[in-house]
Amino acid sequence: MTIGFINGEFIDVDQQVLPIDERGHNFGDGVYEVIKVYNGKPFMMREHLVRLEKSAAAIRLTPNYGLEELEAYIREGLERSGIQYADVYLQVTRGIATRLHTFPGKEASTTMTIRPSRPVPEERWEKGVSTMLVVDERWENCYIKSLNLLPNILAKQTAAENGHYEAILFKDGFITEGSSSNVYCVKDGAIYTHPATKRILHGIVRAAVLNLAAELNIPVYEEEFTPEFFVRADEAFLTSTTSEVMPIISVEGQSIGGGQPGPVTQRLLDAYRALYRAQVSL
Repeated sequence: MTIGFINGEFIDVDQQVLPIDERGHNFGDGVYEVIKVYNGKPFMMREHLVRLEKSAAAIRLTPNYGLEELEAYIREGLERSGIQYADVYLQVTRGIATRLHTFPGKEASTTMTIRPSRPVPEERWEKGVSTMLVVDERWENCYIKSLNLLPNILAKQTAAENGHYEAILFKDGFITEGSSSNVYCVKDGAIYTHPATKRILHGIVRAAVLNLAAELNIPVYEEEFTPEFFVRADEAFLTSTTSEVMPIISVEGQSIGGGQPGPVTQRLLDAYRALYRAQVSL
């Protein structure tokens, strides 16, 4: 059963609870996280909640719940919902106050939804996905997982309208990340990905995959690379909480790696799935 949560109370997800003067609604003044649940168990929950706190601190927002409290609410929500494979969306905003740009000095507000995971056809991991390039028009602090996602939405919609799975963003001549993912390419057996600067989200799955690459003795270079380098790569892939490790087989209609998922990508996907299966007892 899909359920909602607002400031300590579990509610029907369709219940109307958003006040007109909620600052997340008026300004996008807040941060969020999404946590994947496998077999009834949230995966890398603590890592996601630590990043939530870091994002909140970056916008000078003090959450109204600590990490342990949030973990307890998430576990209670999962038990109430009975959903074994879920997406947990958690948002913290600066709360309810008369519309004014300066901070209101009131307590933060926390909301959450727990829904069945959106299914991704296994065929996409087996055959890979297509992508397109879109200019990165986002603000400079992309490491903050804020509610201000309009540029991401427009990029994702443009990709979807052109029949692609993801928009690959580029700025000042270099690829940054996807509209809702981190992006990588493989050349001569080594992985290349944008460094963890303010220009990209420091993905939780990204960190896990880079750790797995080290365990597998796969070289990793966190450095900027151009769209031309990306197109000439031997392999490419993206990572996110919902897409896991997803092979990319083309960009702008040009095949990457012969249009087939590559062996390095497959090793990382297998290792990532082994990681969460071990942690959630699958």
